[in-house]
Amino acid sequence: MIDSQPPVLGDHELHQVLAEDVAFGDLTTESLGIAARPGRIRFFARDPMVVCGVEEAVRLFQLCGAHAQACVSSGSEAPPETLLLEADGSAGALHRGWKVAQTLMEWCSGIATSAAGIVAAARRGHPDAQVAGTRKSVPGTRRLSVKAFRSGGAVMHRTGLSETLLVFAEHRLFLGQESPAQTIARLRRHCPEKRVVVEVATPEEALAWAAADVLQLEKFTPAAVAEVVAALAALGSPAVVAAAGGINARNAEDYARAGARLLVTTTPHLAPPRDVQVRFLLR
Repeated sequence: MIDSQPPVLGDHELHQVLAEDVAFGDLTTESLGIAARPGRIRFFARDPMVVCGVEEAVRLFQLCGAHAQACVSSGSEAPPETLLLEADGSAGALHRGWKVAQTLMEWCSGIATSAAGIVAAARRGHPDAQVAGTRKSVPGTRRLSVKAFRSGGAVMHRTGLSETLLVFAEHRLFLGQESPAQTIARLRRHCPEKRVVVEVATPEEALAWAAADVLQLEKFTPAAVAEVVAALAALGSPAVVAAAGGINARNAEDYARAGARLLVTTTPHLAPPRDVQVRFLLR
């Protein structure tokens, strides 16, 4: 028995996903007269991958009327030929769920696999480095994206605007002559339970906002990150340094080695899907 996670999409949302693909029935399967014939479908990893979305795929088949079970859980590493899930049911049920479930798993596993690669690289640079996913998911896919990042060992930078304080230059444009110290103090009075995160674009801005809890260095090189980390230490600033902008598996180790303890990345959102192979059998 595997330790499976619950789906992050409810039945209503999964029915909507199915309805997008099978709005008026499956014309080919019905026209061939094979919808009632019994069969089995099995999903295998064709690529090595970190699996994600298997729980949602299983539920999709169940909602189509098939009996389905996961053979691995999201977050599992799967070499090629790993059996991921299988479902038994009528040909009609299996064909209704097939492509939706396969595509969902391939897409989610692509994000999870990419995130895992960045995490591994960051930990080579420093064992305490964390990788955080941005909220730049395709609109409507946030919950699946969050699950995929977490399945790959990453955390979320923020899942939306409601729960974190992150001050951008676009916010500061409207602050007039208020000093960084005044802004930080005001935010701490208003949200005493929150950490104040400030994104900066230059070393000078980083030092000006050194009283923040987290300084997010946007598009700094690893060498520039190291310089800022040293300058903050000389000031006695306890700010956590986060690197953002262009973080990927090729440079994450360098950024972590330079002193960034949080690597903020969008890269997994843009990852190519992993390849899930589907095999049908008669029963």
